[in-house]
This record gives sequence, C-alpha cells and structure tokens, in this order.
Amino acid sequence: MIYLGSHVSLKAPKYFLGSIEESLSYGANACMIYTGAPSNTRRVSLDQFRIAEAKELMAKHDFCMDRVVVHAPYLINLANTIKPETAQFGVEFLSQELKRVDALGAKTLVLHPGSHLKAGVDVGIASIQKGLNAVLDADQSDVCIALETMAGKGSEIGRTFEELYQIIDGVHKKERIRICMDTCHIHDAGYDLSDFDEILNQFDSILGLDRLAVLHINDSKNEKGAHKDRHANIDQGHIGYFLLAKIVHHPKLESITKILETPYIDSKPPYKEEIAWLKAYKSE
Repeated sequence: MIYLGSHVSLKAPKYFLGSIEESLSYGANACMIYTGAPSNTRRVSLDQFRIAEAKELMAKHDFCMDRVVVHAPYLINLANTIKPETAQFGVEFLSQELKRVDALGAKTLVLHPGSHLKAGVDVGIASIQKGLNAVLDADQSDVCIALETMAGKGSEIGRTFEELYQIIDGVHKKERIRICMDTCHIHDAGYDLSDFDEILNQFDSILGLDRLAVLHINDSKNEKGAHKDRHANIDQGHIGYFLLAKIVHHPKLESITKILETPYIDSKPPYKEEIAWLKAYKSE
C-alpha cells in the first residue's frame, strides 16, 4: 500500500475535521497540516479542532493517525546565534507545538533545521543541538521531530545528509529525531534523483533508512544544484513524473508517508489529480 496525501488547510469552522474531509476528497490516505498559519504564532485552542469527529471519519476510511504529519511554522530558527532571543523563542514555540501535536494524536512534527545567518555552519549546528536538547529533554511525549532536508538557499543548514547527521550526533534523545526528505530540496541541493537507489544508499549509510519518516514529493523549477527551493507541479519541473513516481512506488519506501506540497494551479489545489496520477504509475 502507498501512503500518499498532501498539505491540507486547517481553518475555521471545521479545523481538523475539515482537513480530513479535504484529504479524503483528494483520494488521499495521508495528510500534512500546520496547527495554525505557518508564518505566525497565532493558534486557536485544540478544543475547536473537532478532533473526535475527525477521528470517527478517519476510522470509516482506514485513515490512520500515524499518517497525519504536522509541520512546524517557518519562523522557528534554532540556528540563529545573531539574535539569541530568536532561537530562544523557537525553543519555546517548538515546545508548545510538540504539546499540540501530542494532544492531536499525531506522531511526527516536521521542522526546518534553521539558518545560521552567516555565523557559520558549525555555529548554527551547535545552536540547533542546544535548542533541540532544551525542547526534547523537557518533553515527555513520544512525538518525533523530523528534520527536513533543505535546498541550501542562503545560509540554510541541512543541505546534505552529513549536516543532518552532525545535528543528530549532538542530540541527547536521538530516538526522537527523524528525517523528512523533500525531493525538490535534495534536487536543488545537488543530489541526482535519476540514481535514487544511490541516494538511498548514501542516506542509509549516513543517517539510516529507519530514521526516514516522511517524504515530500515535489517537482523543482530549478536545475539540479541551484540551491533555490522553488516547488513545481508534478512533471512541470526538472525532476519529472517518472522519477517522482518511481520514488513514490519504491519498494524500500512502502511504509513511508508521502506528502505533496506542489503549487496551486489557477488558485485551485492540484492534489486529487496528482495523487491519482502518481498512484497509477506502473513500473516497467
């Protein structure tokens, strides 16, 4: 079975119930949400999320809570040593997000590792480690933080598997750290997706395939190694349908939750069509 879905909205009045309804309308059996707007810290009480109703609907459609991924807001930057108060804010807000994810019943929170803002990769990584330890050492849930592979735009950390390993190496509760691999990001970072088996071999040797929790399935508007991070719709970029479909259907990744974050087309979500197209792929 393939666990494939997309980013879906979470908004009034139905909140999480509406997210699941939207996912089902796309033919999905997985989804990714933000607990509020990704660019700010405003959050409504979980009492308004209609969680019980959502779970009833999920049960009717064999939609498991393990396939609900939550993405942390972009404004968290644990790597910021230029403004330490920003990193401290990130620690505090990330701690709150973990509690929300746990209360929701999801198990994975995707997080962009952060940007060092020209302070240097090693300095940034040390700051990320400090922040993750502050959060996880105090947290008693079993929610995992999935660090996302990044395109390497600006001073982003996490553009290579080695940088992600460096981060994890200094985390006390390593068992709580997972990885989210984004196809657009690793392409833009310079990995050659035409030899995806070799990418998986590298990932396994450096990080371990058992640490891979989520795949973001996105085409890229940029050539390989551009370090720009601009998502494209399936087969509308430099990766292409066949490579992405092979990744979605890869036998080593059968148990991994796969999420589309492709752009809207004419202000409308493309996910129903893209999910169906990816599911329909037949290996040669």
